[in-house]
Amino acid sequence: MIFQVLAPTFWGPLAYSYGRRPIFLSTLFVYLLANIALAQSKSFAMLMFFRGLQAIGSSSTIAIGAGVIGDIALGSERGGFMGLFGGIRMFGQAIGPVFGGILTQYLGFRSIFYFLTGFAAVVIIMLALYLPETLRKIAGDGSRRLYGIYKPVLGHSNQGTPVPVEERYKPSEISLSTLLDSFKLLAEKDVFVALIFGAITYSIWSMITSSTSSLWQEAYELNSLQLGLVFLPNGFGCVLGSLITGKLMDRDYKKEAARYCGARNLPKETELKQQKYPDFPIERARLRSVYFLNGAFVVATAVYGFSVEWHISVPLILQFITAFTATAIFNINSTLMIDLYPSKPASATAINNLVRCTLGAIGVGFIEKSINAIKAAPTFLALASIAFASIGLVIIEKKWGPKWRMERFHRLKSLEEVKDKV
Repeated sequence: MIFQVLAPTFWGPLAYSYGRRPIFLSTLFVYLLANIALAQSKSFAMLMFFRGLQAIGSSSTIAIGAGVIGDIALGSERGGFMGLFGGIRMFGQAIGPVFGGILTQYLGFRSIFYFLTGFAAVVIIMLALYLPETLRKIAGDGSRRLYGIYKPVLGHSNQGTPVPVEERYKPSEISLSTLLDSFKLLAEKDVFVALIFGAITYSIWSMITSSTSSLWQEAYELNSLQLGLVFLPNGFGCVLGSLITGKLMDRDYKKEAARYCGARNLPKETELKQQKYPDFPIERARLRSVYFLNGAFVVATAVYGFSVEWHISVPLILQFITAFTATAIFNINSTLMIDLYPSKPASATAINNLVRCTLGAIGVGFIEKSINAIKAAPTFLALASIAFASIGLVIIEKKWGPKWRMERFHRLKSLEEVKDKV
């Protein structure tokens, strides 16, 4: 988990320097090799080493996947893309434990890694055949003719503006400062506020999920198979939360865009790119539905601690609700992070993942001790109170976020003008 949290913070800057496609292919190849080694592991030390390598390779999909979406999606459609991206990822997390359990039961634990090796090989082949480079510095708006490693084997014509050899993109030099690029985002006030709000929700959801096994085993005396099945409502809640929120974000964006265009006598179909319309309140557009989602999450979390003493159907329903609303908030938060830093979507996603998972890990380490000390009901009631208080961060983001973002916009613009003069 440590490697999976830290690695994306380095993959983001590397993908910004070398391109999405080369880093995607190389990291997934590392993932494939790690799975082969895991299937052949002969000791616990070997297993742990290659599990870390596996996490390093697979973690690129989080940051670079979001980076690709940031490259190709307009603000008006980004929510839908992020919803689909999150939904597919959550579907894997939902069925993974069940499918892995079946493989282990009938074919042994090594069969999991053989399956992942084959699956990784298929993904690498598909990416090599069809995924073009999307980084704007290389591909522009998609009208430039791609070349070399940046061009997919199939599915990309030779049409488009050719790039002379002497003008082809040369990767910028990688330094320690470049690799730590993601961490610099923590110094931005609007980014920091958005990060903490999303991390609080993620941490509480992680605590609910991680405490399920011990809490339910004691309350309902479930066997191993039944204990695995009780995670399904949580998983499907995550999937539906991602998919539905994507559509919800696009709807909210269009409403705010219509209000903005109407106030400035702009055509309704105007594409509100940040470079041209930096004063468009993207914070308000993305956070329109958060109050309702947070409210439902707070209520479900507050009741959850009491529900483990009731019929099992009640906590199952509440787990679905907490998963649905928490994932919806994650998606909104992740999309807002890309909107706040559209020039570096992979780095924005990476630091979001780091802060979220770090706070989540702290929460997971705390939850069992709290339940043992003061029981489940007071514990989750306290967590619900924290979730309720966190809405204050949303209010701060909507009120002062646009001002902080505009300050950053003008600061970065001034730096670019200085570089152009030099």
